[in-house]
Amino acid sequence: MSRHRIALAMASGIASVLLLAACSSGSSTDSNSTGAAASAAGAPAGTTAPADSGTSTAAAAGGTHMVSTNMLMVKQMSGMGSVVTDAQGWTLYRYDKDQASPSMSMCTDSCAQTWMPVMADGSVQGMGLQAEVGTVTRSDGMKQVTIAGWPLYRYMGDTKAGEMNGQGKNGTWHAVTPAGKTA
Repeated sequence: MSRHRIALAMASGIASVLLLAACSSGSSTDSNSTGAAASAAGAPAGTTAPADSGTSTAAAAGGTHMVSTNMLMVKQMSGMGSVVTDAQGWTLYRYDKDQASPSMSMCTDSCAQTWMPVMADGSVQGMGLQAEVGTVTRSDGMKQVTIAGWPLYRYMGDTKAGEMNGQGKNGTWHAVTPAGKTA
């Protein structure tokens, strides 16, 4: 290989690394991407999520449980229609007391023990969504995933993927549709 080709290959590699670093650098503003754009960038709707698009559960400082994900999907639920789930198929909910514009989570402390905030695990993509996916910074500084501006949660009472035990709880908790509306 000539020196010219080696230099060109190295320059190309460095440019790629710099581009990736610039695209993934954190900022103090909340991130947004449209569901359609994220779907176009990822696998087509109706396919399985990439192997690395997992969901994890952990307890944050202060005992608040949280769930992190980097993939939102749409699942057909019997008697309910299309609802948003994480990559593992767990139903995601929105809270009527939250705000969508501007995005604001009102579920903290003991509420967040039962309704685990869905935190962004890096860049969040949506497959088959009709609303914008983004994040909101919570009072604890964590980035919570939003759809159509509504912060998302997972219910502790759902013991396996596909359950919807939180639907209609207290008249304020609802599974969320691909458009960000209540199911």
